[in-house]
Amino acid sequence: MPRSSRRLRWRSCARRGVAIDLVLDRYRENRSQFVITTLKGGREGIFWQTSKTTRKTRPGMRLPTRRSAAGVLEVIVDTRERYPWKFERQQVTTSKRALTVGDYAVEADGEVAGVVERKKLTELAGNVVDGSLLVTLGELATARRAAIVVEDRWADVFRLTYVAPSMVAEMLAAAQVRYPNVPIVFCENRQLAQEWTYRFLGAALAYADEEAVEL
Repeated sequence: MPRSSRRLRWRSCARRGVAIDLVLDRYRENRSQFVITTLKGGREGIFWQTSKTTRKTRPGMRLPTRRSAAGVLEVIVDTRERYPWKFERQQVTTSKRALTVGDYAVEADGEVAGVVERKKLTELAGNVVDGSLLVTLGELATARRAAIVVEDRWADVFRLTYVAPSMVAEMLAAAQVRYPNVPIVFCENRQLAQEWTYRFLGAALAYADEEAVEL
């Protein structure tokens, strides 16, 4: 039978908004997605992409230019932060100061309203093994709003070679249960980590302003 007319069994087919996710009943190259959209002139267009093509297009993604919930942010960068983020794509001004906790923070009326600790996966894994991650989480938990941002993917935890990936995953899960108010967010790369931090700090500052009005 010609390849173009082959019939394959499928495991799941679900529509999520404009996208239809299809999973075939085979081991390799089994995931793909159909995106239904409207082209210029009102014509309907259907685009098909596999997980492989999605990964290839990911580096060229465009980040939004919309301001944060609190507008232009004044972000405080800890003086001990090596090679600090510059937030080139975000509407941010930065200043350096020694923070008692975290690497990046915003203030409301002279008090820290939100703080973010930056980590690379190798550093995070090392902190898990030596127990210092729990200390850091305990310190961050004293802030009004806090988070840890990782410049890598969660999937990369299972590619670690110098420590047991399952142990790191288990201890990260236990740490999150112990400190649920300090999320550990995996943001894939430096660019996305900066964007997430910008949005988080903006939301924290906006919420602090709302709390001040309510009081």
